[in-house]
Amino acid sequence: RKCALACACDTPVPAMAIKGIKKKAAVKGKKQLLKFTIDCQQPADDNIIEPKDLEKFLNSRIKVEGKTGNLGERVVVTRDKSKIHVSAEVPFSKRYLKYLSKKYLKMQQLRDFLRVVAPNKTSY
Repeated sequence: RKCALACACDTPVPAMAIKGIKKKAAVKGKKQLLKFTIDCQQPADDNIIEPKDLEKFLNSRIKVEGKTGNLGERVVVTRDKSKIHVSAEVPFSKRYLKYLSKKYLKMQQLRDFLRVVAPNKTSY
């Protein structure tokens, strides 16, 4: 670029740096592990639902990359008495877990009697 002044000089002008625009850096590091919990304590104590059936339902219905039965090592569903833990290394939303839980309740014809509520940020 040439001088922007009204003179006839041929001095090169350095390119201006634009503030606020940063180059994207490749972020490499450990993968984010998402953990969610479904607490079935009260319905299980009343013999309304079986936590092992819900665990089996989640194992068969959770989609990874658009396919069911594609859990592998990336999504793990485990059960500890009446609590079900879902750990995922792939993008996984808590809302999707709520959707599947409601679908299970509908299948068991319990959707009218039970609600899926969130007491904190990582559990239902």
